[in-house]
Amino acid sequence: MKHAPHRGRTVLVAAIVLMLAGCARAPAKLDTPALRDEAPLAGLQTAVRPGWPGTEWWRQYNDPQLDDLMGRAMLQSPDLALARSRVENAEQSAKLAAAQLGLSINGSAQASRTRMSDHGLIPSKFLGFSWYNQADLGVQLEYDFDWWGKKRATMEAALDQARAAQAQRSAAALAIQYAVADTYFGWQADQARLQLADRLLATQQQFARIADLRVKQGVDLPDEAQKARAQLAAVREMRAALDGSGKIRRAALASLLGVAPAELPELHASPLPVINGGVPADASLDLLARRPDIAASRWQVEAALKQTDAARAQFFPDFSIKALAGLSSIDMGKLLTAGSRTFAVTPALHLPIFNGGTLEANYGVSKAQLDAAVAQYDSTVLTAAREVATQSLSAEQVAARLREQQAQLDADKALLASAQARARQGVRDLRESLGAQATLLQQRDAATQLQAQALSTDLALIKALGGGYRSADATTSPSSSSSVNAGASDHERH
Repeated sequence: MKHAPHRGRTVLVAAIVLMLAGCARAPAKLDTPALRDEAPLAGLQTAVRPGWPGTEWWRQYNDPQLDDLMGRAMLQSPDLALARSRVENAEQSAKLAAAQLGLSINGSAQASRTRMSDHGLIPSKFLGFSWYNQADLGVQLEYDFDWWGKKRATMEAALDQARAAQAQRSAAALAIQYAVADTYFGWQADQARLQLADRLLATQQQFARIADLRVKQGVDLPDEAQKARAQLAAVREMRAALDGSGKIRRAALASLLGVAPAELPELHASPLPVINGGVPADASLDLLARRPDIAASRWQVEAALKQTDAARAQFFPDFSIKALAGLSSIDMGKLLTAGSRTFAVTPALHLPIFNGGTLEANYGVSKAQLDAAVAQYDSTVLTAAREVATQSLSAEQVAARLREQQAQLDADKALLASAQARARQGVRDLRESLGAQATLLQQRDAATQLQAQALSTDLALIKALGGGYRSADATTSPSSSSSVNAGASDHERH
């Protein structure tokens, strides 16, 4: 018995040596990777937009029908419902990871009645009974000290994944909002062009009647009537295409809202809004907090970094302790007496001594995933900057074309007025004024197409700027927030 303390010290020294041996081969802790802190938009010579798009950015177009469609889409869209389910799944995963931390307490109660074998190790005839009862009642406590932060890193990674899912939900909402607005204004453009097509059709019909009359009177050759009919057929074809396009856009709107086309609210034609393009003055800096896909990529980097911490912690020993207190008796009547008490304390030390390279491989995988997340983040930033630059320059180009288009319209209006004046004076017949009117209507159709293109470009630019999204943690480090709901977009909260 006098050697017992010596043996205890030997066991303690051996445990310490094994712990140090396990720690010696652990890789160094990774630093936070360098990420782009600005979108490369320097030198972009465009007009300056006064401020960022608002939370409900589509309201700047002052269209109640669009407001109603947006409200329906945010409630009914199946794509957005799918994004919400992903967020819920990520949040529950974060809660599950958090539940693994700290102390766990479990209670148990059981009772059994057992018949002993007459031919067992201790035959029942020696005990004097064949049947007996067993009752147990207890509480078990377990605590993992998590000295190396493995479980904490896993929990924080799950939290960052939840934040990434929330940003992705905002990205899905923005994509739906953009699609609804672009499709709706495309429908409005079709309706405006249909009105012009109807007027052009009436003009061409009148022109064709005059051509037929002149052929019957022998003034013109039959070819003139054929040319008039060909022009009339071309206008009818254009009208049919516009009518079909409007129906297709309505079907697309219904799909975005998750309803049947017949359930889509009635839409009324209205003039296309006037566009004031440009980008915010601080776009190159603030874009990182305004794009939900960039925010999601940032959270993915943070999650991957925490996963490397968790993989690194696998190299270190784990220490946990279990304690049990309860009552156990084969006599049900004596279960609650002091003699039925039972206690146990079990400290446990787990050492990664030999694992065939599993820990190294697992750490290598987590490090590769971190590198991929960083590369994805940088790629997302560059893509965002390219989209903003492309749409901004496209808006400038369309605006310049609209100015030239207006000059053509003014000239065609003057030509029509002159032709109509000559027709009233009897200097020329009606064909000249009809031709001038047809040309003016065609120019107005071209101007409407350009205006629709300018509007579509403006919508694409707003989407490229992130819409109304604003990361709740834009002014702090992503790792500093512990709320699962951090990072939700403004328009999602509304």
